[in-house]
Amino acid sequence: MARTLNLIGAGHVGRVLGRLFAASGALTVQDVLTRSQAGALDAIGFIGAGRAVAALDQMRAADVWMLAVGDDRIGAVCAQLAARHRIKDAIVFHCSGAKSSAELAPAGAAGALAASVHPIRSFADPAQVAQDFGGTFCGVEGDEGALAVLLPALASIGAQPVAIDARAKTVYHAASVFASNYLVTVLDAALRAYQAAGVPEPVARALAQPLASESMANVFRLGAAAALSGPVARGDMETVARQQAALAAWDGPTGELYAALVAPTRDLARRKIDNLGKDAK
Repeated sequence: MARTLNLIGAGHVGRVLGRLFAASGALTVQDVLTRSQAGALDAIGFIGAGRAVAALDQMRAADVWMLAVGDDRIGAVCAQLAARHRIKDAIVFHCSGAKSSAELAPAGAAGALAASVHPIRSFADPAQVAQDFGGTFCGVEGDEGALAVLLPALASIGAQPVAIDARAKTVYHAASVFASNYLVTVLDAALRAYQAAGVPEPVARALAQPLASESMANVFRLGAAAALSGPVARGDMETVARQQAALAAWDGPTGELYAALVAPTRDLARRKIDNLGKDAK
């Protein structure tokens, strides 16, 4: 028989994983607890399995507990779980990218096995993510016994687990922020700068798209150093200084963003030169 799974927290991430685990047969979704009874009912409707409960004390014993709650609540929720339920030999895992499995210390003290599973996806559209989850990378770390159960379950839903050093979990999560959130911020700066030069917003997007798309494609095809182009890569620091001053005069925060990116871009340019030198030998 498949192991039973209880969900504490059933937002976008929790309900997508619950739906996938249930559909695959890897885990049997049992009880679902979230911020409200209505939310829990909505979640089980999406998942297609499980029983909505209104309180932690109403949840039955389970083989696996998933804590899909906000990062700042993981420790407290885990402590409550350990205090109110017998979880010895159970598996408790959370879905945070920023916090390690060490946040589940109360579960470990109660005899449970702890782990972290972080799907590296945007969950803005849960139905779409559930539909095309296959191939999704998941950062994983934790007790070997927990991973021995969770890794096959992840494989059954098409995930690609990637082992993460728990000591560097915050840096790992920052990598995703750079690759996603801050990338959007930088592109927004580009679009606003085009508009400041009189380019209508729809046209600004059309101008930026090939530059951004080709640059990203080159990074993933060649590596970041080889993909770098532009004034810093050419060593044209006079142009960089003029641009920085112009941006600072136009919009202070955007000027500061530009200035903050100069030093790491110069480091990347040096790596490009070093790599070219190595290739020439």
